[in-house]
Amino acid sequence: MAEKKALKKSTKTGKPPAKKAVKKTAAHAGMRSDSSAGQASASALITARIRELQDWRGETLALVRRLIHEAEPGILEEWKWDTPVWSRDGIVCTGEIYKQTVKLTFAKGAFLADPRNLFNAGLTGNVRRAIDLRAEDVVDGPSFRELIREAVAFNQKHPPRHRRSSRESSPGR
Repeated sequence: MAEKKALKKSTKTGKPPAKKAVKKTAAHAGMRSDSSAGQASASALITARIRELQDWRGETLALVRRLIHEAEPGILEEWKWDTPVWSRDGIVCTGEIYKQTVKLTFAKGAFLADPRNLFNAGLTGNVRRAIDLRAEDVVDGPSFRELIREAVAFNQKHPPRHRRSSRESSPGR
């Protein structure tokens, strides 16, 4: 028994174990796909996500991806926050996957007209709006494509303001 206590004491140093540095791969480190290689990588990651789901969520994500490209052929596919992102002159929408829903969050959805009431989540927010799709939902393709076109047009009319980097000092400093 004394040997066990001595062994336990010798292994305890009183310091918490050092955390190992983990290098994230580009796919999971908020990879931006500005280059054509990045575009291909993001597209491949989205395709892989669709394949790995192997259920209605993968089918739904594949469908909305196709509709997004039909609505705006020049849209950019990105992979950020471990999530598919579609952008054109700013983020148009993200495609998050949950157990019960495929959520399409429109970055500037509160500023878009939604005559067909596609938005069904995040309705009280000041900026974003979302469409939660469940297994039994049917996507209204023409209305969804129109919403994508409207989001792109909004982004083009309202370019994002560039944020000051943390290195730039403000006048009060």
